[in-house]
Amino acid sequence: MNRRTPRLFAATLAVAALALGACAEKADDKPSAGTAAATYPVTVGALTLDKRPEKIVALSPTATEMLFAIGAGPQVAAVDDQSNYPADAPKTDLSAFQPNAEAIAGKNPDLVVLSDDRNKIVDQLTKLKIPVYRTPAATTLDDSYRQITELGTLTGHADQAADVATRMKGDIAKLVKDLPQRAEKLTYFHELGPELYSATSKTFIGSLYSQVGLTNIADPADADGKSAGYPQLSQEFIVKADPDFVFLADAKCCQQNADTVKARSGWAGLTAVKNNQVVALDDDIASRWGPRVVDLLRVIIDAVAKVPA
Repeated sequence: MNRRTPRLFAATLAVAALALGACAEKADDKPSAGTAAATYPVTVGALTLDKRPEKIVALSPTATEMLFAIGAGPQVAAVDDQSNYPADAPKTDLSAFQPNAEAIAGKNPDLVVLSDDRNKIVDQLTKLKIPVYRTPAATTLDDSYRQITELGTLTGHADQAADVATRMKGDIAKLVKDLPQRAEKLTYFHELGPELYSATSKTFIGSLYSQVGLTNIADPADADGKSAGYPQLSQEFIVKADPDFVFLADAKCCQQNADTVKARSGWAGLTAVKNNQVVALDDDIASRWGPRVVDLLRVIIDAVAKVPA
């Protein structure tokens, strides 16, 4: 997800509804036995591939992570300018925010994976007879599991994809199972940027916090859903809500940390600040919905587990 400016980031989230591990593994350079056994043609939704794609272009950091996690990395010819994981992904100057059909076609792809249909890029690529698979921003973990398994089917890595999804489910179940039972739920504020945009429980990131048993102070700010799950809160709103935790998804992009939060007007008295419960997240992991959500959930749970039940 683009982190060029917090304002662009927050606006993109509000309009596009969020363009969010240990189980993300780099693929071997050699095809696995499961890959060799893949049979084509294969169909996912309205997309049918007659043969295994060998020159994939990924225009989404999440899609890039998913493809490498399921063992399709050697088939990825190019990724967008925001894809930075894994480190050896073939990063280019292709933009997912302003996709250019001519530039994409110049990579001679036999499959393009993207999350958003910006600039009506899907129609443009379809006219060029380039197959397109969309991985829209997930709203639930099931969305993430489905995209992983569908990418596995399309790329000839169905078994590996199933293993990744199963491992994610198992890891998350173990993390959640060990949470202490509390008589009263702890509250939190998830910060997308210094402009105080947040995410409600109806979003993908919000659903992760719900699994941990936390109460989202942003929910009342978008009760009617007009902000698509990404309301902008005011300083006064947050101070009045007095969250037990502040989770910062703008630590890298905007250099936000416990000290900068404490220095904000009225924030020094927040429970989260007084109890040293301002938690810096990895911006990238916190804005993607691939296999590394397990890592994100682990950070959240580790922070919550430190608070006596």
